[in-house]
Amino acid sequence: MANTSSAKKAVRKIERKTAINRSRRTEMRTYVRKVEEAITSGDAKAAEAAFNEAQPKVMRAAQKGILHKNTASRKVSRLAVRVKALAK
Repeated sequence: MANTSSAKKAVRKIERKTAINRSRRTEMRTYVRKVEEAITSGDAKAAEAAFNEAQPKVMRAAQKGILHKNTASRKVSRLAVRVKALAK
């Protein structure tokens, strides 16, 4: 357990930040899941719409430090390829 007042404050800050990060990560995963579900259902229009909503969420997660920027770019790229293939 934290002994100093500054360590106790750090623990409080970490708890708040962890809750925020968990919320952002969950939101991002939800939007990615919507894209995945639209792709598996075969609905090109729904997949495109879901992808357009998910892309900013993934990139924002990278900006906020929840994902590495290359990981976010890779996720967006792979989703884009799958959505584009569905449109053909």
